[in-house]
Amino acid sequence: MNISTEISDRNIKRRLLKDKIFTYGMISFAFLSSIPLFLILYELILKGYKQININFLFEVAPDTMDAMIAVSNHEIIPGGIANGIVGTLIIVGLASIIAIPLGIICGTYLSENAEDRFAGIVRFIVDMLQGVPSIVLGVIGYIWIVKPVTGGFSALAGSIALSIMMLPSIVRSTEETLKMIPISLKEAALSLGVPYHRVMLKVVIPTGISGILTGVMLGISRIAGETAPLMLTALGSTAIQTNITQPTSAIPLLVWEFYNDPNLVSMIWSASLLLLILILCLNLGAKAIAKKWKVQY
Repeated sequence: MNISTEISDRNIKRRLLKDKIFTYGMISFAFLSSIPLFLILYELILKGYKQININFLFEVAPDTMDAMIAVSNHEIIPGGIANGIVGTLIIVGLASIIAIPLGIICGTYLSENAEDRFAGIVRFIVDMLQGVPSIVLGVIGYIWIVKPVTGGFSALAGSIALSIMMLPSIVRSTEETLKMIPISLKEAALSLGVPYHRVMLKVVIPTGISGILTGVMLGISRIAGETAPLMLTALGSTAIQTNITQPTSAIPLLVWEFYNDPNLVSMIWSASLLLLILILCLNLGAKAIAKKWKVQY
């Protein structure tokens, strides 16, 4: 009896030791994985805060001569990224208008017809689309939209390219969210004589709105920082452009333009910091929406 008890105690201690090693190992790896993020944030804040002021948000990007004079005098570079901010809002807004309804409809169809052969083909295409490089989508946007439709670079072409990139996250989040909703909830509504389309619009989709909106916000966060598709579709503009059929700037495009001018290096850090803050707010918003509107079944 004593021997068996001693063996049992040894096993328990061994398991507790393994548990502690595994726990501390996971904490260590999590800490190590977060170090690059904190280093990036530190670098951006250290080098980017100097240029951020009221003019940075409401004035257009400066030219090379103004920047060179300011740098030689050790002054803050005049101007800002207002044209990029307006362009980003327009392009991302148009992309959302295109992608959100289409993505929710497609995701709803996939969740309601999970075993259908056509649904399987659509799901495969969506999964493949999720892995397509952004530059390829830019080329497709140039071939399909820029040349035959708009006849030139435009915010509309850029938004269509970004909407294609945004679709997979919305489709998959909608499908997976609606799959988790109990079938009894839909059956209860149908048993009351409610038409199928009203059951989907009034019961099923509102019940899963938390997961759907999370996917939408994450999709917007992804496209907000994309540069490659916009280089081939929106091109950029030195002025604030509100006409969606004309070339339009965006914050990622301005970062690329600043990178090519040695006198505007300081603007790179400030624009990147502002873009990072925007994407961070979108991700925090997605988490807040998921937490607030989560439905308990």
